[in-house]
Order: sequence, then C-alpha cells, then structure tokens
Amino acid sequence: MAVGAIRQPTPGVTLILKVGPWESLAVGDVKRIAPIFAVRDLDRAIAHYERLGFATRAYVGGGYGFATRDGIEIHLGVVRAADCGTSGAYLFVEDADELAATWRAAGIDVHPPEDTEWGQHEGAVVDPDGNVIRFGSPVRTTASDDR
Repeated sequence: MAVGAIRQPTPGVTLILKVGPWESLAVGDVKRIAPIFAVRDLDRAIAHYERLGFATRAYVGGGYGFATRDGIEIHLGVVRAADCGTSGAYLFVEDADELAATWRAAGIDVHPPEDTEWGQHEGAVVDPDGNVIRFGSPVRTTASDDR
C-alpha cells in the first residue's frame, strides 16, 4: 500500500498511520469525533443549542462549552470576533422532515430538507455565529420508484 493510502479498518484492529516512507505510528481505534465551533458569545450559543434539543454545559474555567444530544457532541469555543470563522457538522438522522419541524416549532430558522442527487434528504440550520449543521436522512422511495 502506498504511503498515505487509506483502507477500511477491521473492527478491533489497530490502525497504522503511515507518516513517511520509513515510519509508522499506531493510532489505535477511533472512538468518536466532536467538531469545535467557534463562538463569540458562549451564553448565546448555549441558548441556541438548548433550543435545538441539546443538553449543554459550560466549562467551569470559562470560554468553552459542550452541547450533546443522542450520543453526539459539539464543542463551543469562545474566540475574539475578529478570529471567529465558521465550521460545520453533518447529522445523520432517521427523518430529516421530522427534525426540521421540531426545530421550526422551537423557533429555529431551518433551511427545509430537499432531496439531493446523492440520495439524501437534507436540510440545514445556521447558529448565531455562522456555524452550519446540515442534517439528512435517506431519500424515501415510493412504490412507483421500485418498479
């Protein structure tokens, strides 16, 4: 396998990251990932994610927070306004329309889900700092589609 090539891991097998032609680094099993969204106002960001149905908490030392829901986690890190870029995350959900309706009922501006050419029914929300959460479920097929 070429340096930097990626292959699907076998469950329970340690991955080897090729960092050069003569070196490798065992990286172990990857357990989860949490995007870090830059925010200017932590209290405002926490209030927003609570409206989305996330459980939230602020780091006791200040300047950082956490939003969790259904086993996923988003980190919220305070930055100066001049340094506030945007990030994004994708949520795979059972029913994008249902989630969009729930968020709309909570007063969130939701870009409604639409079918995509890659087979997902996707929508999006943007937080007060411009971070984007896209969410999607598989496009539903009808009986006429199966003929």
